[in-house]
Amino acid sequence: MTTDEIALDCVSKHWGGTRAVDDISFEVPPHRFVVLLGPSGCGKSTTLRLIAGLEEVTAGRILVHGADVTALPPSSRRLSMVFQSYALFPHLSVAENIVFGLKVRRVDPAARRERLSRVAALVGLSDLLERKPAQLSGGQRQRVALARAIIAEHPICLMDEPLSNLDARLRHDMRIEIHSLQRRLGMTVVYVTHDQVEAMSMADRIILMRDGRIEQEGNPEELYSRPVSTFAAEFIGTPPMNLLELVDGAGGAAIAGGDGRAVVQGGGAGLKLGVRPEDIRLSDTGGVPARLVNAEYLGADTIVTAQIGSQSLLVRAAGRMRVAEGQAVRLGWRSPDAHVFETQSGRRIEGREALTTGF
Repeated sequence: MTTDEIALDCVSKHWGGTRAVDDISFEVPPHRFVVLLGPSGCGKSTTLRLIAGLEEVTAGRILVHGADVTALPPSSRRLSMVFQSYALFPHLSVAENIVFGLKVRRVDPAARRERLSRVAALVGLSDLLERKPAQLSGGQRQRVALARAIIAEHPICLMDEPLSNLDARLRHDMRIEIHSLQRRLGMTVVYVTHDQVEAMSMADRIILMRDGRIEQEGNPEELYSRPVSTFAAEFIGTPPMNLLELVDGAGGAAIAGGDGRAVVQGGGAGLKLGVRPEDIRLSDTGGVPARLVNAEYLGADTIVTAQIGSQSLLVRAAGRMRVAEGQAVRLGWRSPDAHVFETQSGRRIEGREALTTGF
């Protein structure tokens, strides 16, 4: 293991009968941006707090910089952390907030001033050092929290939903800033979020969590194009993947409530077909018959709601599209863009080939 790596080995955290984190293992390579992604209550923030030493591990080991730190306090782990709340001292200036940790560690004043100047310039705070937190915008306060983490010069930074208090435009800007800083400084970052846009746009690797366990791990493209379960298929992507119940048809698996044409080879009982809205083509000929229900115009594209029998699905169409309620249409997709899942377990089924439809 190299010196900047983090590794979790069969780590669990239980509170009584509640398993917040349940026997998870993963590694964070040096200089990588790794995102812990998942819904509220899935264990991602608890996992981050276990790495930081803010929570005690029930079982398993945590290694940081190649050393077992499972029983060590946070101060001995050479980590910095950025929280969801900015956690700034309101009575201190920006400069005093940034260097507070250095003062506690009795870093030489001249070294503090030099590091403050360099870090403030890096995050665009050089002209705001004398202000108090109340005089700053949300984005500027977040930069102060980032600067405080960076000035510690630890090679690993843990971030717990640092952008959730910002509006959409600021979140976009700060995503770019954080990712750029991580690249320039060569930091190893573990970042917690429930926002899949943040995960997809920033991560080198995503660890998708569900009920305290790892559902899927991989780069953003892997999670998008080959989800291992219906949970992963619906969590990644906006709008989420369509999941349609299948039934046995005369020539193969058919969509329940449809015209009976085969969309997957073999039987369909107990299976679901998954197709992303952007992978579906609308046409007048060929494909699976459906009727249109609604269209939501978003500027660059339109999200169309269609129905096959009683099952609804979404289609992303380029530009503006007007629809009449009940309008007949046909839906098509290519074989590589369709996925087959087991209904009961939700797991992806490999080796069951979906058929190209309407192309």
